[in-house]
Amino acid sequence: MAPSGSRNIKRDCRRVLYWIPVLFICLIVAWSYYAYVVQLCIETIENLGEKIVYLVAYHVFFIMFVWAYWQTIFTKPMNPLKEFHLSHLDKELLEREDRGESQQEILRRIAKDLPIYTRTTSGAIRYCERCHLVKPDRCHHCSVCDKCILKMDHHCPWVNNCVGFSNYKFFTLFLAYSLLYCLFVTATDLQYFIKFWTNGLPDTQAKFHIMFLFFASSMFSVSLASLFSYHCWLVCKNRSTLEVFRAPAFRHGTDKNGFSLGVSKNLRQVFGDQKKYWLLPIFSSQGDGCSFPTCLVNADPEQPASPSGHAAINSDEDTHQFPAKPLRESQSRLLSNGQTWTDSEGTEDKDREVSIDNELY
Repeated sequence: MAPSGSRNIKRDCRRVLYWIPVLFICLIVAWSYYAYVVQLCIETIENLGEKIVYLVAYHVFFIMFVWAYWQTIFTKPMNPLKEFHLSHLDKELLEREDRGESQQEILRRIAKDLPIYTRTTSGAIRYCERCHLVKPDRCHHCSVCDKCILKMDHHCPWVNNCVGFSNYKFFTLFLAYSLLYCLFVTATDLQYFIKFWTNGLPDTQAKFHIMFLFFASSMFSVSLASLFSYHCWLVCKNRSTLEVFRAPAFRHGTDKNGFSLGVSKNLRQVFGDQKKYWLLPIFSSQGDGCSFPTCLVNADPEQPASPSGHAAINSDEDTHQFPAKPLRESQSRLLSNGQTWTDSEGTEDKDREVSIDNELY
């Protein structure tokens, strides 16, 4: 009991420590609100019209920033569905086998009915030994959360949460609105920051809040601009932070652009089809996080295929209905043209044979 109790105490202590970065951000934001609203707008700015415009615009950026930050922190990361978990019998079979090849045969049998296209770099089925499941595409195990996270990007200490499929849109909007918040504070505080150095401000405590507010907002603006630009690039390329460092591996090999469908479709995959929700911290991403369309022409031969060429879908109502993985339109046209060429060549061959027979007789 003692070792178990000590482990629980350590785990609880770690959970408390993980909230320190979030608490630090909250304190900074709370102080910036006091410094801007009370010390700058109410105490320092004398022009009533300027004061009202600044306060209204500030609260718009502040509310959107806090809303996105809240959603990023408290949106629970999504885990793989039960279809990807091994049954009790499969777990026992896997534990009995000592040889890696035998284990892979069991995993391949389990994965053949799942919409899985990615493999390990050695070509094996991606399996999590801690969660006892076959990993869906773009899913990774988080050592901090000790769970497999769908479309995991990274574990962010500043939000004390895993950034993945369920909250990646919120995280991107959090970066965007925090950058706009800092830029707005920097721009509107600039003239009063200059007055501070030219002794144009009254000798009150407000002048020190104005000075530190400008320094803090400008420094955060630089770091947030680089981070936001990086994640905009990731969204346009349809990659995660983990996939940048290790490209996803398919049966034909690694392909860093394997999930990229073009900038427009990549944006819609994160922000959704309805543009009216793009700027709001409301979940609108496409898909279920377990399967993703790929830009690969060659289908996985181990995946069951329907007559139309898409991945087979089980019609049983009790099972989860996985979406098919269509090819891009240009590739579909190429394949359809290829089939047309084959048919036309076959027709020409038949006509040629008929003409030869007529000449012989």
